[in-house]
Amino acid sequence: MSCLFCDIAAGAVPADIVLADDDFVAFLDIRPVFKGDTLLVPREHVVTLPELPAGLRDGFLERAQRLATAMVEGLGAQGSFVAMNNTVSQSVPHLHCHVVPRTKGDGLKGFFWPRTKYADAAESADYASRVAGSLG
Repeated sequence: MSCLFCDIAAGAVPADIVLADDDFVAFLDIRPVFKGDTLLVPREHVVTLPELPAGLRDGFLERAQRLATAMVEGLGAQGSFVAMNNTVSQSVPHLHCHVVPRTKGDGLKGFFWPRTKYADAAESADYASRVAGSLG
């Protein structure tokens, strides 16, 4: 059975990659809560957080921290929203952590996640480049 996020991690499906290393890939969500919304995934197919191997836990959190900082430094956000679902509301059955840029008054309330769109591929590539550039 094919997994979209495994295919992105393998380079078989195009995505705006923000971070890539031996264990993890981060890329822009194609239906972002706010522009710059980045998904962090392990390259290994893992469905939920409880299934994440112990050897990947620290690395997963470290990269989420770096992405949270990149939302501020790269996109000028005031902060970030970091979240993941396990099974329920998990649109792709592959562990993924949303790291979303936040600004006071941006309209995000509770657990209602509005979705937006990028104007075109150039705009999404610009957001990916700005986040990636601030990762160092």
